[in-house]
Amino acid sequence: MGAGFHEVQRFPLRRTAILLAIPPCGMLAVLIWQVILGRPWGHNPMSNASVIGWTIFLWLVYLRLMTVRIVTDVRNSQLRVAMRGLWRAQHVPLSDISSVEIASFHAVRDYGGYGIRTIRGGKAYIGSGNRGVRVRLRQGSILVIGSQRPQELAAALSK
Repeated sequence: MGAGFHEVQRFPLRRTAILLAIPPCGMLAVLIWQVILGRPWGHNPMSNASVIGWTIFLWLVYLRLMTVRIVTDVRNSQLRVAMRGLWRAQHVPLSDISSVEIASFHAVRDYGGYGIRTIRGGKAYIGSGNRGVRVRLRQGSILVIGSQRPQELAAALSK
């Protein structure tokens, strides 16, 4: 049916990475202050084991969030879109697609940001950039998929 297509999109992480790093860096500061320097943090301090555990946990969560990607595949007569690392994939048989069009958008203004977004009548998978495809399914729902290569994706989805 359609030609093969594979794309991995990263999220725009500069500001996000800094904001997401605040909790683990704060816990690291508490760890240094309390565990290494031996000065209890606050009036009712956590145990050193709790400080170490929470610091490790927050850094693991941070590192996991930094590796999340949106992966789009068109293979074996099927569209597969996934937020790899956090979410299950959405599978759509190409026979369920009624139309495909290339779309331009502003992720924050039009969809409220990046990631998987619920939109009127469907879902949007936005990884980065301001272009992608708008897929209309036969049952009436819409699927917006951000892509750095929207022409190739649209061609792969066309029958």
